[in-house]
Amino acid sequence: MEKKLILRLTKNFEDFANKKDGVEFWFARDLQSLLGYNKWENFSKVIEKAKESCKNSGFEVENHFPDSRKTISMPKGATKEIEDFMLTRYACYLIAQNGDPRKEEIAFAQSYFAIQTRRQELVEQRIALQERFNARNKLIASETELSKLIYERGVDDKGFARIRSKGDETLFGGNDTWQMKQKLSIPKNRPLADFLPTVTIAAKNLATELTNFNLKQKNLKGELNITDEHVKNNKEMRNVLAKNNIVPEDLPPEEDIKTLERRVKKGLENNFKGKLK
Repeated sequence: MEKKLILRLTKNFEDFANKKDGVEFWFARDLQSLLGYNKWENFSKVIEKAKESCKNSGFEVENHFPDSRKTISMPKGATKEIEDFMLTRYACYLIAQNGDPRKEEIAFAQSYFAIQTRRQELVEQRIALQERFNARNKLIASETELSKLIYERGVDDKGFARIRSKGDETLFGGNDTWQMKQKLSIPKNRPLADFLPTVTIAAKNLATELTNFNLKQKNLKGELNITDEHVKNNKEMRNVLAKNNIVPEDLPPEEDIKTLERRVKKGLENNFKGKLK
């Protein structure tokens, strides 16, 4: 396919994109023309096949092909209501996959919407990754502060490890840090938090922040007193999670945050290297 045609088709598809509540979509009547179909009757058959593909893939058809009636002008001032659909990017991709492969527009759309869908997936992965990173970095900061505070109160690094492990044991229903690593098959030399879901990391962070605050407010000293405070705060966090039907020790591990970072970065780089050339 010639580069000029690809550039023209790209502009056409992007010009006809709409947004509602932050969701990008195309009207089926517009897509009909963009894909080179002259008759709605023929194009509607492709839409029905695409709906079936959507259903077979386990997705709700109504979420990707919502009805959208349209009123058009007729001769002598009359009007007529015609059938239309608001198509998500995924719906457009399925329509292209079920379209006439002999049409250049179909060949283009198959690549265009596949890439656009992949980009959306990468953006969503990036957002989820950033949320985990933000939570993880906050936990690192709060644990670093806790380490400094307890050192000033006569507790060494081994004491800090014991205090943190006791907190984990409370948060994870009797499983200390080492036991949670075994349970989730986490390497010995890697931090537990690098494999936890965002909600659990956030709970650990808030418990640690509370410990830091109360350490200073109450001027707590000694490993035993600090441990009691940290256990109390982790117990409160566990209760909050329980009220929301979240059992932290039963949550499956997330992908290693370091591996996820590399994969998302590589995926973004590869995806934006001009695959439509």
